[in-house]
Amino acid sequence: MSYAMVRTVLEKSPISADDTHDQTARSSVSRLDIEPAHVQIPDAEPLDDPLSIKPHVRSRYFRENIYPYAELIRRKEYEAQKRVLQIELMKLQNSMRETGDRAIILFEGRDAAGKGGTIRRFMEHWNPRTARVVALDKPSEVEQGQWYFQRYIRHFPTSGEIVLFDRSWYNRAGVERVMGFSSDPDYRRFMRHVPLLERMIVDSGIKLIKLYFSVSQKEQLRRFQSRSGDPLKQWKVSNVDVSSIDKWREYTEAKEAMFLLTNFEVAPWTIIKSDDKKRARINAMRHVAHVMDYKGKDLTVAHEPDPSIVAYSHEVYTAGAPIE
Repeated sequence: MSYAMVRTVLEKSPISADDTHDQTARSSVSRLDIEPAHVQIPDAEPLDDPLSIKPHVRSRYFRENIYPYAELIRRKEYEAQKRVLQIELMKLQNSMRETGDRAIILFEGRDAAGKGGTIRRFMEHWNPRTARVVALDKPSEVEQGQWYFQRYIRHFPTSGEIVLFDRSWYNRAGVERVMGFSSDPDYRRFMRHVPLLERMIVDSGIKLIKLYFSVSQKEQLRRFQSRSGDPLKQWKVSNVDVSSIDKWREYTEAKEAMFLLTNFEVAPWTIIKSDDKKRARINAMRHVAHVMDYKGKDLTVAHEPDPSIVAYSHEVYTAGAPIE
């Protein structure tokens, strides 16, 4: 399906539950829920041994949004891995409650990249008293008159707490930059301030983890099409989503500038390939368990994630000069 066709579908008014297109979309969702033993990933370029991917191949696969597996992870394997990883996340939360440690995890990425689904799996068994999700709407009139970071800082964690940001202050480096919601001086000021802010966050004792979910252009279009045909998912499609369809290149440029200018040793960017949402979820959970210190950590589970799915941005992109 072309960009123009997807735009037409997304711009239609909400459809009824008995719409033929909706029935087709819901049937597709049902088939995915059943999930046969082998589900092919369209446009993948599978590697013989993804776990032993060479650095130059890894960089190309991440830069060009090439997926290294031919098939979706099987449900049985996914559920088994998810269970043991969620046990590790429970250990992490319990340990943080005891020690008073604090953590912020940022979930960034293009629209329909799988951020929300991954967040739900993180939160599935966590105690909501010491773990919460922050998903802010567009700034209010009052917030527009405040320091840009102010509305985010008010949600920072207290002792023993984990806060997950479903999109974050990096809106200014992404959607605001591409869609013209902020000025060029605002963008440059943000790029000067963000390293100072994040160093202060880390210096204060908060663990800061920045995750970027990377979806291919064709897979994003497939997900937009699915959402437009499902009444339970239509809320996920905004006017900005529709407008972003024609701005893939601009978002790519903004993303790469963000990686080059805001990847810091104390708070690096971690890129997670998400054309297979389930594989992305377990690798995101594994990465967080791997980089965090906590009591009772099982290193047979909380080891490094799949290198063909997860990479630090500095392993993919060359560092750039500070913005003036």
